[in-house]
Parts: sequence; C-alpha cells; structure tokens
Amino acid sequence: MTLVLEEGKQVELKENGVFAIVAITKHGVNLARGLHSIFQQSDLFYMSKFEKGDEDTRHIQLFEGNVRLLLPSLFQSYKGIIMIVSLGAVVRMIAPILKDKKTDPAVVVIDDKGEHVISVLSGHLGGANELTKEVANILDAKPVITTASDVQKTIAVDLFGSRFGWEWESAKFLTPVSASVVNEEHVAIVQESGEKEWWNYDHPLPDSIKVYASVDEAIEAKPKAALIITHRQLNRNEQPILENGVLYRPKVIVLGIGCNRGTSLAEIENVIEKTLEELRFSIKSVKAICSIDLKKDEEGLIALAQKYNWDFICYPADELNKMSIQDPSDTVYKFTGAYGVSEPAAMLYSGSKDLALVKKKSGNVTISVALIPY
Repeated sequence: MTLVLEEGKQVELKENGVFAIVAITKHGVNLARGLHSIFQQSDLFYMSKFEKGDEDTRHIQLFEGNVRLLLPSLFQSYKGIIMIVSLGAVVRMIAPILKDKKTDPAVVVIDDKGEHVISVLSGHLGGANELTKEVANILDAKPVITTASDVQKTIAVDLFGSRFGWEWESAKFLTPVSASVVNEEHVAIVQESGEKEWWNYDHPLPDSIKVYASVDEAIEAKPKAALIITHRQLNRNEQPILENGVLYRPKVIVLGIGCNRGTSLAEIENVIEKTLEELRFSIKSVKAICSIDLKKDEEGLIALAQKYNWDFICYPADELNKMSIQDPSDTVYKFTGAYGVSEPAAMLYSGSKDLALVKKKSGNVTISVALIPY
C-alpha cells in the first residue's frame, strides 16, 4: 500500500518496529534498505518512485507527497526516527512539531553516502545518542554527537542512574545542574542508598565533582550544584542543597505485605503511604512488594503492583521459615504454614537481615519494610 500524504490528513501506519527509517533519494533508499535488513526493530518508509517490487514481502511502506507530512504520524508512533535526509531539511521539518524533550522521539540523521550518523534530537532522554552509535556501528560510519556530557565523558544529569531505574524527584533543576557539571563547577554528590557503580568511564571522576558523606557536609562545602541519591525525605535543614540540585530516588525499598483475603487496593495503598510517611521514606524508591505464595492471586496486591510497576514476589512457606525473624507467630503458622509473612518476605527479597520496620499491623494489612543494601 502506498501512503498518499496530504495537508491536514492523518496517516495510518503499519507499525512493526519501534524505530522508523525514512529515505527520499535513490542512494538514500539503497542505504535505508540495507540498514532495515539488519536493524530488526525498524520500519522503512521511502518514496514510491523508488519502488523495487519487494516492498510488501519486506514490510516496507511507500509514500507519495512531501515527507514533511509523514513526520507528525512518525512522531506519535515511534521511539526513534532515522532520516536519510539533509540535516538542514530535517531541522526545518521537525521544528513545528516539537513538544518536550521528555516526550519527543529520538531523531537521527544520516548523510546520503552513509558516512556520518548525527544525533539531532532527544540525545539523552530519547536515546538518540545511543541510537546514533548503534546505527553508525552497523554502517561503519562516524557517529556525530554534540551533547556536552557525552563529549566530555562526564555525568549526564538527566540520565544519572537511569540504567538502575533511579527516578528524579523533580526535573526543575536538570538544566542548570547539567550546566554546572559540563562547565566544571563545584558539584556535590551525596549517596545514601542505591547502586554504587554509576561512574562507568575509564578515567577518574573530575576534580570538580566531589562526593560527600552527608548532605550536611555537602552544604558546608557550598557547591554550585548537587546530585543527591537517597530513598528518604530530606529534613528542613537539608533542603538548601536542592536550591540548585537534583534529588534521585533509587529503587531500594522492599515492602513485605500480609493481608486478609479480599483486602482492597485502597486499604493496602493507604497503609503503605502512611507507613512510608512515618518512616520519612519516598514511595518513588519502592522496588517490590513481597508476600507468601498463598497471596499470589490476591487482587489488591496484583492491582497495586500494576499501578506502580513494582515487582510482586511471593515465596512458599518453607522459604519464609528459613529466615530468623523477631516475632514468629503460631497463629500465622496455623493458617499459612509460615511463622511470619511480611518480615521474612521483605528480608528474602532485600537480602537484608535488618529491617527499617519490623512489623506493623493496620486493619487487614500487616507490613514490614526493608532496604536493599548496596
């Protein structure tokens, strides 16, 4: 089927991959066909006048009209767009449809001879820089990446900890903190929890970036910017560190949950929220909820895990009974075969013998809280 591109008309695409490859010249089409045959996650689009007869069998989509009219649909449908079109033309075509760097897809441009692959849009958050490297490797071309943190091989503030699943508390200061990093101003890092292997370059941390043992120590050093990695809520005296800082939430909290059959999502969620508030922990740092295998079909727990995208792990009673817990219960054993549920479940998943909260019962819910040690 040939797509006919017209002003004001929404194009219906046949999506098979997560990346779109677009070509509009004879040499570009030949290059695109080769890339498409290797790049398994891609869909290919090119002008119908270059039709070769095998497009249907290769799931290649042809189009007639200005390629500019194809871009709004591609932006909505694909994670990344690879265009074998001149850089200037691409910039002019995408400018009117750009929205936000947190939602715009990656855009990568390849020259007509396949000698250079250029990261154009959403280099970090959208993954254009990584896509550029991957495509350049396939084509044996030169990757062109201009993002300062990549060029200088330093911390990319907007991606810091992303491979571990860390979340920002707020994106408000991403840009000014990034500027401090790449301009080699004094940047403080305080890490209280989470994975430690975040520096993955083969050279030492720059002298301008200094690691401090506590937020108080960092504040005393008067940095220009700060990166704070913690699962807990900062107290009032620590808040000044965030005046030009980014707070990251590592996934380190494990919730052991026991509950009566049929306990609602709302009740379980309410207990969790109140418990974390009492502990001064952030719900953004929760990684998993854990229970006994008798609860693997508990609707409230399943719904909770789906709502927050948390791991939901259930253990058999004999596994739970291997853990040494502070408050074993004969009553719980009578009904479940385990001397405890929330405590040992949290300990098993986290790998920690020391719980942040041993056990609290509230209504139909029993909760224990553990932190994953790194």
